[in-house]
Amino acid sequence: MIASTNLDAREMEAIAARHPHLLQSSAAKRRSTALITAGVVLYMIFSWWFFSIGHVLANANWGIAGTYLADWVSYEVRPEIAVAPDGTMSVSFGRNSPLGDDPSPEWVTLEKETVTRTVAAPATAAQVQKPKTASSFSFMAPNAARGADTNSTPQEDAATTRTEEAVTHAVVNFDSSTRIDVAEKLVTVTHSGETLVLQVDGADNVTPEGPLPSWAIQKRPGEKVTLSFGTTGWAEVEGDEVSIRNRFFGWVNFLFDTNSPFFGKPYSEVASLIVSGQRLDPARSNLSLAWNNILYNAEWQHLDVWTKLLQTIVMAFVGTLFASFIAFPLCFLAARNITPSRLTNQFVKRFFDFLRSVDMFIWALFFTRAFGPGPLAGISAIFFTDTGTLGKLYSEALENIDDKQREGVKSVGAAPVAVQRFGVLPQVLPVFASQALYFWESNTRSATIIGAVGAGGIGLKLWEAMRTNSDWENVAYMVLLILMVIFVFDSISNLCRSRLIGRTH
Repeated sequence: MIASTNLDAREMEAIAARHPHLLQSSAAKRRSTALITAGVVLYMIFSWWFFSIGHVLANANWGIAGTYLADWVSYEVRPEIAVAPDGTMSVSFGRNSPLGDDPSPEWVTLEKETVTRTVAAPATAAQVQKPKTASSFSFMAPNAARGADTNSTPQEDAATTRTEEAVTHAVVNFDSSTRIDVAEKLVTVTHSGETLVLQVDGADNVTPEGPLPSWAIQKRPGEKVTLSFGTTGWAEVEGDEVSIRNRFFGWVNFLFDTNSPFFGKPYSEVASLIVSGQRLDPARSNLSLAWNNILYNAEWQHLDVWTKLLQTIVMAFVGTLFASFIAFPLCFLAARNITPSRLTNQFVKRFFDFLRSVDMFIWALFFTRAFGPGPLAGISAIFFTDTGTLGKLYSEALENIDDKQREGVKSVGAAPVAVQRFGVLPQVLPVFASQALYFWESNTRSATIIGAVGAGGIGLKLWEAMRTNSDWENVAYMVLLILMVIFVFDSISNLCRSRLIGRTH
């Protein structure tokens, strides 16, 4: 049992007089903690003001950010409704529609009627030549000169009347709460319980009837009206056209594009055709045809993406491997305890500093200009950067070895090479291999970035898809492939490093 001790103020003062450092250190520690906390708070306030973070957050267009995220996991079908001056319409889905060459989605309803149109035929007049300015001196005869100014008169434009079928009423249903109805030069939009009516003239002007709701924007009177329906899609209404962007979840045509004979078929039917169906192509089996259609899918380009991903992996591996081979002998020259020459130490260390002080991205730009776009530029950039970094790390590992092992090998009269082989390498070789494995895994990520500047690999493919600003599902596909490769290489690298340093878990 421990009895409690109560000290009065006089005894506390006596203890403080005998041991002043105890109280002083505690007070100094409290002061330093308070100063560090105040410094961090002041720095955060300064950063908030300097970078105008509040203003940026307040004015950020979060709707656009949400749309981009939705584009990663969805696709758009884009019907275009062209409105003629007489109020009739024509509907097209674009040349590369994900629904194929002759789409007829159930969410688009069209009413057609037979109408009679008067169409102006193109003129067939002879080409009119501009009369040349008369000159006071000419080698031509006067009559010839006057004859050159004679022009034929254009014929009057002929008009033809023809009867054809045209769309008079079009309805687009996005979902249960969003609908666009186009008829008689009126565009009626219903969204989230609100209705907007727009008058179009079949030419240039759009006129809203009443105030615009929050999901509709018109910058100037008469100009197009942009309608935003969130993740469902969006639309643009112009005087002569209504552009629809209806979004659906998923990656459309991921296996078979619209040119494939398997396009539009259920997976069960595709499996049946591959296993026991009649040949669709007499020259090859259905399995071979299906695999060929997947590899050469025009929309997803699987073979090209996989090839570029393999280029990225090879770039990272070869660049790291060559850097390790060059850094290994040079690190012995940079280590003070291995090479006693201070001049040699400093020269090699400054060489390492030069290589690693220039970022890999800058080296990639340099080598792309020197060698042209391709994997060679990426391999060179990784090689140069990692030679400097690995050389520095290797030399520091050598300088921190235990000299007792080396002295023990020396004591038995071993040659200098044997001293390094048996007294130094066993201590640092697992560290060298572990660091090389880590850099190989890290360079797989870096190779993706430098590929965007022309150094080859999947990075360039990724950048091309992002520049179109419309193929974000392809971007998501490539990002997922890169993540899978990184996860696999990270697991392999961790396993190898654990075995090298003697751990079993």
